[in-house]
Amino acid sequence: MIPGMEPLPLPLEGITVVAVEQAVAAPFATRQLADLGARVIKVERIDGGDFARGYDTAAGGLASHFVWCNRGKESIALDLKDPRGLDVVRQLVAGADVFVQNLAHGAAARLGLDAATLCAAHPRLVAVDISGYGPSGPYAGKRAYDMLVQCEAGLVSVTGTPEQPVKAGIPAADIAAAMYAFSGVLAALVRRGVSGRGGPVEVSMLDALAEWMGHPLHHAMHGGTPPARTGLAHAVIAPYDAYPTADGGRVLLSVQNDREWRRLAEQVIERPELGSDPDFATNAARVVNRERTDALVGAALGGLGADEAVGLLERAGVACARLRDVQQLAEHPQLAARERWREVGSPVGPLRALLPPITLPGGGEARMGDVPALGEHTVALLRAVGMADVKIAALRRDGVIA
Repeated sequence: MIPGMEPLPLPLEGITVVAVEQAVAAPFATRQLADLGARVIKVERIDGGDFARGYDTAAGGLASHFVWCNRGKESIALDLKDPRGLDVVRQLVAGADVFVQNLAHGAAARLGLDAATLCAAHPRLVAVDISGYGPSGPYAGKRAYDMLVQCEAGLVSVTGTPEQPVKAGIPAADIAAAMYAFSGVLAALVRRGVSGRGGPVEVSMLDALAEWMGHPLHHAMHGGTPPARTGLAHAVIAPYDAYPTADGGRVLLSVQNDREWRRLAEQVIERPELGSDPDFATNAARVVNRERTDALVGAALGGLGADEAVGLLERAGVACARLRDVQQLAEHPQLAARERWREVGSPVGPLRALLPPITLPGGGEARMGDVPALGEHTVALLRAVGMADVKIAALRRDGVIA
């Protein structure tokens, strides 16, 4: 809190979001909105719900993707192929500020849930269409999963070793689309506050990841050749790599300029003459002589433990890091010291979760709500739109809701 100031509400309190969503791209976008105070109503299939619920059982019996992307939401399970189920969604949208969908190409339009149709009926609504490749063009109807888009966007071509391209270890295309959808919603809500009108927001996974490919893309377009795959090394900077330590660890360092190289040469390699040696004095020379440069650094660090190596590099003012695995990230001392961990409720009990990266000093902490069970809020939401219990029972009997 800021001393002397009244606490600010979460910025999206009072905003209602309806999402017909699945997998990662749309759910991760709407989770950001929920964390900032929005009410998010997640519309799921009656036969298992969001298929990300079935990816694995690693989170205490729940799917890790689903736990990550869906906290703080209300789940309603509907059969949208039944006109009665679709009518419920339309009633929910009529009272919403934002609608988000990432159904397969053409599916939302067939249901009348595409952004153009909804915004024509509800001028204040912000409606988001998330797709793999966009609504037009030769790839519009192509199935789009994260790995496939990573390949189409060229990310895989610049990731890995010289011998082997690899995909990113996280769903980079999904995350990129999610974050542009999130920021697009925020921008559209600001515009609505000025103009009174919401409007469509369109995001494709390919567009989003192509934007993230900016450096290698511009390097190739304007320099003539794409950057080489270099593993943990850097194509145009040296030394910039991970180096083994005596205790089995690996320490990464990055020398960004020649002043840093001179400090590394003097205080870590203990050969100050390398600071002016024409084979090493400039970054261009070190890149040409990368193997010799790496050998010098590797020899200096190879006899040290990881903690000792990091301490030495930090005292020399050289940027460095440990190569941590995911379990070590979960116990990272910086996250612990800054109290970034919380617990969220779920159908299997409390689960550890990170606070979202956006911190708003002066206001309340992010709203990290429970992970919902499939259809947990179906009855409450149907009652909220005025449906009588006898009709709810009939929908359940007919398999329209779950």
